[in-house]
Amino acid sequence: MHPFTMILPMAAFVLAPCVCFPVFGLFSLALTAFWIWMIIETATHEPAEEPNKIMWVLIVVLLGWLGAAIYFLVRRPERIRKYGR
Repeated sequence: MHPFTMILPMAAFVLAPCVCFPVFGLFSLALTAFWIWMIIETATHEPAEEPNKIMWVLIVVLLGWLGAAIYFLVRRPERIRKYGR
């Protein structure tokens, strides 16, 4: 058996975390920044007159990046169309 047949799979196993951790770290950092941006967006731009403001803030805060994505895709375009902000 050739020695490289044993070394190459071991090298891939050892080097995989070096590649994956930074990629997943940047991805999770981007998701966290998006979540914080949507919390701020919801708290500052939702009209205070509407009872939905508290509901949307809670959705974004409690559901994390999933709630932020729901707000960004569903409510934000509607709010911009209706109120222009």
